[in-house]
Amino acid sequence: MTTEKDALLVLSGGMDSVTMLHEYASRIALAVTFQYGANHNLREAECARWNCRQLGIEHLEIPLEFMGRYFQSSLLSGGEAIPSGHYDDDNMRSTVVPFRNGIMLSIAAGLAESRGLSTVMLANHSGDHAIYPDCRPGFVEAMGKAIERGTYLTVRLECPYTGLTKGEICARGLKLGVDYGHTYSCYRGGERHCGTCGTCTERHEALREAGITNPEIFD
Repeated sequence: MTTEKDALLVLSGGMDSVTMLHEYASRIALAVTFQYGANHNLREAECARWNCRQLGIEHLEIPLEFMGRYFQSSLLSGGEAIPSGHYDDDNMRSTVVPFRNGIMLSIAAGLAESRGLSTVMLANHSGDHAIYPDCRPGFVEAMGKAIERGTYLTVRLECPYTGLTKGEICARGLKLGVDYGHTYSCYRGGERHCGTCGTCTERHEALREAGITNPEIFD
């Protein structure tokens, strides 16, 4: 018995969305990566392409240059603008790209309906909630209702990782055999992970929580 491929996944190429790509591969008909001018977009997109090739999943890259041109965020301002620290630190708020997920989900919903797909998937998680308002349960619940009511197919938004920590997601991925060396998380966008920005710090913590004692092997 085969499972119908009914879903579109918003795929950055980072740890969380790549894990979701592998966990739900039997359902995912299309993965979409958005190029919006972030420092790390190019490196993440390489990882997104690699994982989609491994799984035989169609992959699209959609340019959103206007965000990089008009929006204000350290994530759009070059690697030197990214602060060091932990996601709990106030300075990490500079990395917020205003309403990023709202914009991407709107496009994903239209694309899903155009393809006859009933579901859009997003890999937000509990660690994002502190500083990213468009990752919180209230946002994805409201956005899900808007997508359902705004599409003839009543497209659903599924966010199965909303209540999970990044470490819990990573543990799932390791059981699935995900190669985290083919994911990218650094907000500075260098050839290798810097190890000191908020997302690098969170990446290493998640890998340790999942049982990897030397997380740098995936940098």
